[in-house]
Amino acid sequence: MSARTLKVATAALVAGCAVGPAYHPAPVVPASTEFGTFRQADSTRRFFDSRAAARAADSARPTRPLLPPRRLTADSVADLAWVDVLKDTTLTRLVGVALQQNRDVVTARARIEEFRADAGEARSYLLPSVTLNGSASRNKVAFGSTLIPPYTAWRATADLAWELSFWGTRSGIEASNADLASQVAAERATVLSLVSDVATAYLQLLELDQERAVAEQTLASRKATLDLARSRFNRGLISELDVRQFEAQVAVPAARLAQVAQLQSQAEHALNVLLGEGPMAIPRGGSLAAAARAVVVPDSVSSTLIARRPDVEAAERAYAAATARIGIADAARLPVFAVTASWGTQSPTPGGMFASPNRVYQLLGGVSIPIFTGGRLVDEARAARARAEQARARYEQTVLVALGEAGDALVGVRAARDEAAAEETQATALRRALELAELRYSTGVSNYLEVLDAERSLFDAELAASQAQLQQLTAAVQLYKALGGGWPGMTAAR
Repeated sequence: MSARTLKVATAALVAGCAVGPAYHPAPVVPASTEFGTFRQADSTRRFFDSRAAARAADSARPTRPLLPPRRLTADSVADLAWVDVLKDTTLTRLVGVALQQNRDVVTARARIEEFRADAGEARSYLLPSVTLNGSASRNKVAFGSTLIPPYTAWRATADLAWELSFWGTRSGIEASNADLASQVAAERATVLSLVSDVATAYLQLLELDQERAVAEQTLASRKATLDLARSRFNRGLISELDVRQFEAQVAVPAARLAQVAQLQSQAEHALNVLLGEGPMAIPRGGSLAAAARAVVVPDSVSSTLIARRPDVEAAERAYAAATARIGIADAARLPVFAVTASWGTQSPTPGGMFASPNRVYQLLGGVSIPIFTGGRLVDEARAARARAEQARARYEQTVLVALGEAGDALVGVRAARDEAAAEETQATALRRALELAELRYSTGVSNYLEVLDAERSLFDAELAASQAQLQQLTAAVQLYKALGGGWPGMTAAR
């Protein structure tokens, strides 16, 4: 019988002698439930939809060279192609660098290799172990009154040992394979978290760049207004109070620029850590406004998508491993068969070891049956079942938490999108209001208070609009993470 045939026959025998409960994970994800419903009054919904349509129309104007929206069509996001939807090659490159250099990912991949080796070790018990042994000894033995003269023995043997634990080997292999699959899922979870963290940190940098541009533009505008006020003061048209009020307003965007510079430095350093690099400047690609217009997400998704989340998969595989270990504990109370064989040569001198008369061999078969262990084996089986029940509860809890996170993320996307539309509407109206206030002030129709109020309101509104765009994109990133890598239709249709 060939070695391959023997191996297959042994595996088949072991598979037929497995003990312990069969593994049947209970489905806790509703089969056809859709979640993410965002409730609003019809009048409010019409307002937000009209604002969104207006923003889309604005983005189509040739005077504003913004990137067009990219609709999402069906595909999988396991290959991390989600970042391509933002149409930012810089972000895509940063994610690639992070996947190669991030220390958490390196650690997760090393753990996969560790558990892969453990799975190989579990499979090795299907086969016997063979060792080569050599020894040299000086011996004196006695059998009752019979004395045997002292002698020297040079010995070289090939020894075989095979423990046939038919009932526990398969369970051990199943447990090791489930542990390995759980670690693979854990590595995917690390990658998923890393991609979302890199995307969020990069989007925060784009938002700070946008805030800096708003502050610089506001500072230049207020300096121009201050120059106008000084000119009118020199002509005796206004009082010094007007000039001082405008000077105070100039300091507000200047202070914001200093704050933004500090926040940018901190955000870049945090992103450097994710990239596995030392402190250095982070390059930028597109703009926050372009990224906000590039992503279109569904209003609802099926709850069955939760099953592909890596944390759900890891918890399910951990439950499978715990169930398989019940079989290992049960098998410990059953007989274990052992086969030992030895073949070689023994001689009083090294030169005679390979002579034919000096050949030695031994063949031994045995069985070990546990009779009394003080209840230890029974308690170990009970503990294994209790651990499996804990693993099942953790798996179900993981699924329930995943459902909640995905629902919250989907609702958050719609709410953030509506908020961004409202903030943009407010900023657009206030830009026109400032233009009118400055015109009225320059012609002497109104006093400085109208201009000051319009400037303050516009600056706050533009900062709020920028932060709303960041919140909209961050909500999309969280939805990507909550659904285990994305939603149906991740690859953008051109």
